[in-house]
Amino acid sequence: MIEIIKARDRHFSDFGWLKTYWLFSFADYFNPRNIQFGALRVFNDDVVAPGNGFPTHPHEEMEIITIVLAGEMTHQDSMGNKAMIRAGDVQRMSAGTGLTHSEFNLARDPVHFYQVWIFPDTPGLQPSYDQRSFDPAQWKNTLCPVASGRRMPGAVTFHTDATIYRAALEKGRRIAFEQTRGRRIFVYLTQGELLVNGQDLEEKAQARIDMEDSLAIEARAPSELILVDVPSCKGWGYDQQTLRGAQRTV
Repeated sequence: MIEIIKARDRHFSDFGWLKTYWLFSFADYFNPRNIQFGALRVFNDDVVAPGNGFPTHPHEEMEIITIVLAGEMTHQDSMGNKAMIRAGDVQRMSAGTGLTHSEFNLARDPVHFYQVWIFPDTPGLQPSYDQRSFDPAQWKNTLCPVASGRRMPGAVTFHTDATIYRAALEKGRRIAFEQTRGRRIFVYLTQGELLVNGQDLEEKAQARIDMEDSLAIEARAPSELILVDVPSCKGWGYDQQTLRGAQRTV
């Protein structure tokens, strides 16, 4: 099954300093039918104006991945990290038991980035940090893993059985992605036009894919995309011991 969500159906918020599309329920946007997709909880398409940013705020029990498309962001956190995140960079924070951080655009131009939140496989982790730079040639006409919990060489690491890929395809280029049972695939089209298993995907649209044996992606125009491969989380809930129940005398 492939669900296509068009660009116009994204939730948009304009705070002046921040212009953002929230693809899942976030902050004051709540849609009970759009909470998460498998282990993928947040995908925000953000643009922050120069001289502005997010003041120090907390996070916990989440893998937070930032992918910068244009501009640069200055990051500082309670783990002692202070870093610049520039176009082509990917940053990961494992919030674990809790951390605080801030992000400010101290440059002269707006910064455009995606922030992705994925539930960790294991709770109670110690907070940690990872950041790497990528050359755009690495994702030309291929799916390049930029962040992963599956030990992908060269990718930023995180703590979920999931992978985030980036790709830039020339017109007419075709790529395939093999999906296995129990996985879900999320595709966000940064620019261009795609055919995804024969279905049209226009610029800034999403494809949410469940239980497909193989995914065929064809660029009908020069296109850039993010693909997120996550567990379906259909097994979330009570474990077998809990389901056996217990008796207690009143």
